[in-house]
Amino acid sequence: MALKKIVIYPDSVLREICEPVEPGEPLSRLLDDLAESMYANKGVGLAAPQIGVTSRVAIIDVDQRDGEPRLIELVNPEILSTADEVVEGDEGCLSFPGEFEKVRRFSRVTVKAMDRNGQAFELTAEGLLARALQHEIDHLDGVLFIDYLSRLKRSMMERRMKKAAKKAASSRS
Repeated sequence: MALKKIVIYPDSVLREICEPVEPGEPLSRLLDDLAESMYANKGVGLAAPQIGVTSRVAIIDVDQRDGEPRLIELVNPEILSTADEVVEGDEGCLSFPGEFEKVRRFSRVTVKAMDRNGQAFELTAEGLLARALQHEIDHLDGVLFIDYLSRLKRSMMERRMKKAAKKAASSRS
């Protein structure tokens, strides 16, 4: 396992559509790296592009903050169905440090994916897990949570992120 640096917006890799992957050693290493990086950064989910890898892989653990970790590994995930009901809730992203906004998401989703060994499974979720599943699968399609915001809120957040990136770059030189 290796702790990877989180890719910060506006890095273009966050807009890439990720490629499906096959089980094997590279996949296992990627899943381990994602888990170590997510836990170290106190996130509830992390997708491969957030560490600069354009593979269709993500992990989620919404329980780790309240007790025993319960890591869910998602290989080549896809949303099979959604509830009609949409709910609004606070959302953030490790690729947007310090930024949080209200985002509307489906209240329930059913997802199909594989585990690290290629075993297919389905998962139906509500609440925070449903939100996290939608957020991480969006990452694999190059969609970011800011895409759900009003034009004004998105523009303001993009401006703050670009300013922070510029400041970080100038402090390194």
